[in-house]
Amino acid sequence: MEEITFRDEFYFPEGKIYMDGNSLGLMSIRAEKAVKEIMDSWKKHGIDGWTEGEYPWFTLSERLGTRLAPLVGASPEEVTVTGSTTSNLHQLTATFYRPEGERTKILADALAFPTDIYALQSQLALKGYDESHLVLAESTDGHTVDEDTIIQAMIGDISLVILPSVLYRSGQVLDMEKLTAAAHERGITIGFDLSHSIGALPHRLSEWGVDFAFWCNYKYVNAGPGSVGGLYINREHFSKTPGLTGWFGSDKNRQFDMEHTYVKAADSGAYQLGTPHVLSAAPLLGSLEMFEEAGMEALRGRSLKLTGYLMEQIDSRLSSWDFVIANPREESRRGGHVYLEHPEAARIAKALKAEGVIPDFRKPNGIRLAPTALYNTFEDCFQTVTKLKEIMEEEKYKAFKNERDIIA
Repeated sequence: MEEITFRDEFYFPEGKIYMDGNSLGLMSIRAEKAVKEIMDSWKKHGIDGWTEGEYPWFTLSERLGTRLAPLVGASPEEVTVTGSTTSNLHQLTATFYRPEGERTKILADALAFPTDIYALQSQLALKGYDESHLVLAESTDGHTVDEDTIIQAMIGDISLVILPSVLYRSGQVLDMEKLTAAAHERGITIGFDLSHSIGALPHRLSEWGVDFAFWCNYKYVNAGPGSVGGLYINREHFSKTPGLTGWFGSDKNRQFDMEHTYVKAADSGAYQLGTPHVLSAAPLLGSLEMFEEAGMEALRGRSLKLTGYLMEQIDSRLSSWDFVIANPREESRRGGHVYLEHPEAARIAKALKAEGVIPDFRKPNGIRLAPTALYNTFEDCFQTVTKLKEIMEEEKYKAFKNERDIIA
């Protein structure tokens, strides 16, 4: 298959095979250029950069939201670049969690990324509820959560459902359309954390009727460490006042009236709080160009071929060792990475790094490998498995301490 043309536009750690784009995407030449352009705007215009230059900072969040909207299947007005995964989740929960009568509980999943759970626990406490009001849909295998199990938990005391689009560990894709329909049939509001799906697979949030979503942009979207996140608000909720309000959520035409009466923006822009982090948003200007040129459907197709090939290589060449592919194999249920389990995963991940392959270790015994569609190749997949085979044949992992670091 012909290699994708964007590989040469990324900076790779020298001599390394980078398979960790699901944790932090690589820097691109275009993202670097965009940051320099914003820096030059600051240098040239000073404070007038808020209203002058090619990308005036005053409307940068909204302009970037317009360009991100196709990645989540939304209209431009429904998407804003602001905050982080956690701060946006706090904002959205403060807005949409409205306990009333018997509906006092929030439904999430037992395999959720910890920050989502921490935020939900915090929001419950602010409303005077204890952790018994956070219901977690359980997993039967420790890797995946069945949609029907989640739906069965959508009972009369559930006020709000917040789920991942893709489970961060196993890479399982949840059926967002099915879950949204089930929640709405029961009169429940539902939102999704898209951190492990945006930039890796297409979404149709508006078509599916999803109420809200939030995400980071530093994984598959390649906007850099700590880059500004994003959120989606279905236009059906534009009339709501955000649970947390701030100056930059104001109607742009009224913002500088400096009145103490809050007049919110008419769309998703209302969910901004303080001054936008312009320098941390700048890489998106360059990164999104590549998504616009490649198209999400094409990138998803290539991603599935890469992960499929990687699994084939693991099956055929590593069968003598106790590796388990713990992610779903079906294309419709598989995200952008392959999740391997092995009793010696911590030491194997260290050995891989020593051999020039950058993976992602997850406690207690998981290795995530993400062949990213924009810049990884089939040769990267082949060489990764070659290194794994050498490590196991020669027991190179035994040279490393069995310390289970946060980041291997």
